[in-house]
Amino acid sequence: MPTTADDVITGLLAQHQQIKLLFAQIATASGDHRKQLFQELVGVMAVHESVEQALIHPAAETVIADGATVVGQRLAEEEEAKSALAGLYELDVDEAQFDVQLAELRDAVAAHAQAEEELEFPQLQEVVDPVELARMQETLRAAQTMLPLPGPPKDVFDQVSVALRDAMTMTDGEQRS
Repeated sequence: MPTTADDVITGLLAQHQQIKLLFAQIATASGDHRKQLFQELVGVMAVHESVEQALIHPAAETVIADGATVVGQRLAEEEEAKSALAGLYELDVDEAQFDVQLAELRDAVAAHAQAEEELEFPQLQEVVDPVELARMQETLRAAQTMLPLPGPPKDVFDQVSVALRDAMTMTDGEQRS
């Protein structure tokens, strides 16, 4: 039987910490190193949000109290984060406006993560079969192997979403065989 260390919730919580660390590193870096860290942040967030949208939010919508409202709020926050990443991508990483917008995004992402950790994740761990949560973790791990991904945030998110959808379709087909 899988343990909670093997489940997707644990994996997503680890990504929350990784994202928090990347924000801190970007804040103190400059030049090409800052660009590289920002691109890493885009990739990690693309994997994270794509897995949540494909696996976590649909489950949460059906099993947690007021799931449609909770998930709707998280999805809106995720769209705002994608938009903010796209705006940051257009800026020079060493200009003052980048710092201002990065801090705003960092705060919004922290609030989003806290909402997931309080409103979605604990309830999912209580009611979703641990074997299913472990299967979801394998999908998260597979998506992480795509990183790093270069390019604008929209392109990175699209690449991850397509690859994740294809992987899930293949897995579903294998399970039915």
